[in-house]
Parts: sequence; structure tokens; C-alpha cells
Amino acid sequence: MLLNKLLVRRDEGGDRVGRIVEVEAYRGDEDPASHAFSGPTNRNAVMFGPPGRLYVYFTYGMHFCANAVCGPPGTGHAVLLRALAPVSGIESMRSARPPGTKDPQLTNGPAKLCQAFGIAAEENGADLVTGKGGLTIRDDGVPPPARPGVSGRVGIRRAVEFPWRWWVPGDPSVSRGRPGPPG
Repeated sequence: MLLNKLLVRRDEGGDRVGRIVEVEAYRGDEDPASHAFSGPTNRNAVMFGPPGRLYVYFTYGMHFCANAVCGPPGTGHAVLLRALAPVSGIESMRSARPPGTKDPQLTNGPAKLCQAFGIAAEENGADLVTGKGGLTIRDDGVPPPARPGVSGRVGIRRAVEFPWRWWVPGDPSVSRGRPGPPG
């Protein structure tokens, strides 16, 4: 479970840290909304590699989104990091986002969190376990919520009925996306 784990970006001026408060799952060839549904390509190759890697893609011609690869090699399973609650390095996050952005809105969507954390194409394939590539996911002992929020996924057209979006209830950094109907 990734909810309440920390995403850490190593920076020269200090680390950027955010608590993962919202995620969505994508399950390879059994999920028509997954980039991996039709098999490996140059774009999605990281999804088919070892778990613990970061799959970064460019969407709508303007935004990056990041996923933690989580299935066995060859399966194309990944979890989209939808929202983070800023923990530290907030000044660095603010400088990477539009002026006047309030703290809960710094990272309350997949493109916003990539912008705030400086995640771009260069981080595709980063090792989230060892930190090679400057990013890690860490456990600081905060357990996942006993009853996470759950719904259909956001911002997709296919397989919206799958209840594969989870969040930390009540956290102000959870995105405002309209979920599809729960399964």
C-alpha cells in the first residue's frame, strides 16, 4: 500500500518530501485504460520492467505524470501517483508551481505533483528503492488509512468502473477529480 508513504526528491538545496495521499492502479493487459494494455512499446517499456521503478509519461502535450511500477516483470502493472501532501522542501515546490499556489494545491493532481517535484522525462526508469535517479519512496511508520476512500478512476474514458482509485479521507491535498462510478 502506497498511501501515507513518502515520496522524496533529493535536491542540492534540500529534499522535497510529500506524503502520498491519492493513487490509481493500472493493470497491464487486463485493463483497457492502462498504457500497457496492448503490450510493450518504447513509451511504456518501464512498466514492463522490475517493480520499484518510476514510469513517467507526457500527456496532453503539456504535463508529466508519474507511476510506481508494482507488478512482476512483464506484467505492465503500475500505480499513478495522483496527489501528495507537502511535508518538507515546500519552498522548492512553490518555486516550481505558479505564484500564489496554496500549499494543498501544490501537489493535488498527478501533473501538479510532477511539476512541484521536478519530475520529467529524465526520471523515467528512476529506481524508487535505491534512489538512483534522485527519487525514492520511503516508509516513516505512518500506516495507511484503515478505511481509505475508494472510487472509480479519474480522467479516463475506459474502465472507469474499476474501483482502483484510493485516497486518504479528509486530506486537503486529495485532488478534486470526478471519479467514475465505483465497481
